[in-house]
Amino acid sequence: MEHRKKLGFWSIVLLGINGIIGSGIFLLPNQAAALMGPLSIAVILFDAILVLSLTLCFAEAGGMFRKNGGPYVYSREAFGSFIGFEVGFMKWAIGIIAWAAMAAAFSTALGVVWEPAKEGIVKNIVVTVIIVWLGAINYLGVSVSKLLNNVITIAKLVPLLLFVAVGIFFIHGNSFTPVLPHGTYKHGAFGAAALLIFYAFTGFESLAVAAEDMKNPEKNIPKAIIMVIFICSLFYVLIQTVAEGTLGPKLAVSQAPLAQATQHFIGHAGATIILAGTLISIAGINIAASFITPRSAVALANDGLIPSFLAKNSRFGTPAWAIFFTVLFALPLALSGSFAQLAAISVVSRFAQYLPTCLSIIVLRKKRSDLTRTFKVPFGPVIPILAVIVSIWLLTQASTQQLIWGLCGLAAGIPVYFLMKLTRMKKKMAD
Repeated sequence: MEHRKKLGFWSIVLLGINGIIGSGIFLLPNQAAALMGPLSIAVILFDAILVLSLTLCFAEAGGMFRKNGGPYVYSREAFGSFIGFEVGFMKWAIGIIAWAAMAAAFSTALGVVWEPAKEGIVKNIVVTVIIVWLGAINYLGVSVSKLLNNVITIAKLVPLLLFVAVGIFFIHGNSFTPVLPHGTYKHGAFGAAALLIFYAFTGFESLAVAAEDMKNPEKNIPKAIIMVIFICSLFYVLIQTVAEGTLGPKLAVSQAPLAQATQHFIGHAGATIILAGTLISIAGINIAASFITPRSAVALANDGLIPSFLAKNSRFGTPAWAIFFTVLFALPLALSGSFAQLAAISVVSRFAQYLPTCLSIIVLRKKRSDLTRTFKVPFGPVIPILAVIVSIWLLTQASTQQLIWGLCGLAAGIPVYFLMKLTRMKKKMAD
């Protein structure tokens, strides 16, 4: 019998926080302020409510299944194998692109204190070491990844807690006026800010992907997802409030908003702490990506939608081939530098997971009433339907280019699906 160490409740919570809070939290305040000024705090609250509604849907769905896959499993059960495959395929692809982007982002951030890391062969070495090393750690087992994830998540929260705890005493009321940039509202600014800030919340959907590596996933995943969103939302609101309250209009033009704000109330030592926090944060989200992304492939392989050998476990109880191919695909993307445009579609593409999951709640309540639910979204179908409507509105705020790239990602999965379906049919005929 196979015995594997699995993630407990608090490790799941830390994994979720690590998967959401990355480089975005350090870049969010200035970009949001440039669009909406101090009212960007209200935009964060708007996004938090939307994400919470999506989270409730994921919590109910996550409480019904023990299998790896997350959104893929929910969509497949509700709408069939093709829709499930498209959701799962996009999940794996976007996960690979995001990991590649974060590996390169670490090298870029490191370049602030070590110039050679910004470009050239040194940057390539740094990126290669990050991806290959994390792939190797992931291969060695859940317990190693769990320890590293827990330590680095706590470590990256420390400078953010310091920023809020100290900075709150340096807030000036007049920094919140005017409430909009230059005192006027620019058409479409709210939607653009909402889409921008929403990116900082993405990653919550990944928690359920590695359900088989978690203890009591039916009970722990729903509770963990909701707790993670509350914690991250609180962080975002407090950080934006402190940044606005200490820098005022200067926030919108700051290139390093949290470092500059910290320098304002602590000095140069504060900027150093935030820079260290940035590196730790990006390292942390790399760890989360290295653990979660291969599990997206495992779920597809278990159902024969991609080659089945990708689901095979190593002697350490980890999906060796899925890890290998995830590293193999992520590494050239990170090294090429040409993935920046592809990374921009990640927000739009993620809705290919969100919308089917929300709709699956309504469908599965009728189609699979036999399933035990450890959590149920309140108010019947109201919250899933509102989440879908608001999500579609948010998608309309994306650029045409982003939407086209998102659709291209979905289209790329179609031939893979039918090729594997043909392979399975030929195998059945041969048997």
